Amino acid sequence: MATPKPPDHLRAATKRWWRSVVDDFDLEAHHLRLLTRAAEAWDRGEEAREAVAQHGLVYTDRFGAPRARPEVAVERDSRTGFARLLRELSLDVDTPETPRPPRTADYGSRR
Repeated sequence: MATPKPPDHLRAATKRWWRSVVDDFDLEAHHLRLLTRAAEAWDRGEEAREAVAQHGLVYTDRFGAPRARPEVAVERDSRTGFARLLRELSLDVDTPETPRPPRTADYGSRR
């Protein structure tokens, strides 16, 4: 089977990372989709990080109150999504991990 090419819309550095993962791991079609989503999350987070670096963490709304820039949440959410997708792909472990047990009704309650 021919080596798949990274999506054109990814940044150059992210394309290189995508190719290195494809070269190093035996991935099936559904893994390639997850890898692509992880790469997109990384790029989106980088875009948001650059916007925060340019414009700052907060802006002043029309009432004069400071508000967090929307890019702060985009960066955070992209980072979380990237980490979860990597965990789902299990790229950093040699043996399969036991999946985490599902949350129960008393999850987080203190007794």
